Order: sequence, then structure tokens, then C-alpha cells
Amino acid sequence: MNDPHYIANLVKMLRKNDVMAMRSLYETHAKQMLATSLRITNNQNDAEDIIQEAFIQSFQKISQLKSDDKYSAWLKRMVTNKSLQLIKNRITFSEISEAIDVHQEEDIDHWYKDITFDKIKEELQNLPIGCRTIFSLYLLEGYKHKEIAAELEISISNSKSQYRYALKLLREKLQQRTYE
Repeated sequence: MNDPHYIANLVKMLRKNDVMAMRSLYETHAKQMLATSLRITNNQNDAEDIIQEAFIQSFQKISQLKSDDKYSAWLKRMVTNKSLQLIKNRITFSEISEAIDVHQEEDIDHWYKDITFDKIKEELQNLPIGCRTIFSLYLLEGYKHKEIAAELEISISNSKSQYRYALKLLREKLQQRTYE
């Protein structure tokens, strides 16, 4: 149940150290937070560790939350930041050639219309970590390239290049699969 009033009531109970409220908040958010972390880390164990750390941190620092009805967004930000921190230590971003034919990527028409989301998700996991991370942050988590660049300490143009490169690789792999 993701009803904002329900969540706000749980947070009020959490502020009073109610253990059942902690459990309910965990059960309400764990699946979504795990999916968020998995999209970024691409590793089940890492994602599980991250959400555990994020929940503990959210419970310990609940007094810092200004509005009880913002808990879900606050927790998601913690999970995203922890996931980014983990991969930031593992990846290096090389500048992708600006020679990628931007028109080719923009001319995607509807090549993807017969491809299921599960197939897209599967191929997304096979992308190189750098472009997969940026693709996930930009398209799935709603970050802007400026925010991604700041979080990952790369240039905005590098973020955009990595995103375009991810699109190109996805398109090639998915089109290949439709012809197999």
C-alpha cells in the first residue's frame, strides 16, 4: 500500500520507535527500492545490501525528514545515492566518440514496438556498466544529464554520449534478437 496518508502515519509511529512501523515501511517499500538499486548496480547482492543500509539509515535519521509524507521519495534518494556511490568506485567513464550518428538514433521510429519490456530489461543488463547506469538514471529514474554528471563526476556531454551509446547498443541487440 503506497497511500501517502498510510506512509505518513507509519512515519509518525516510527518517530516513536515503533518496531511494527519499521517493519511495515520495509515491507511497503522493499521491492520498489530493490528494483531501483538493481537497475543501477545490476547485482542482486549489492542491491540487497544497499537497501538494507538505506532502511537502517532512514530509521536512524528519521528526525531529519521534514515531512512525513515525503518518506518514500527520501528513501528512494538514499537508495539511489548509495547505489551510485557503489558503482562510482567500480567504473571509469571513457568519452564515447561524438561520431555516433545522432540522426540514426533519433530516427528510431517504432523499431521497438514488437519488443516486450522483459526483452528490453534483459538486454539492458548486458550493457557496459557506464552506459547502463546513465541509461537507467536518465530514462528509468528521471534524472537530468546535469544531475547525472554531477553525481558521477563526469561532464554533461559524457553523460549524453553514454546515454546515446546505450541506446545504440540496445537498438542493435534488440533488432538482432528480432531477426534470430
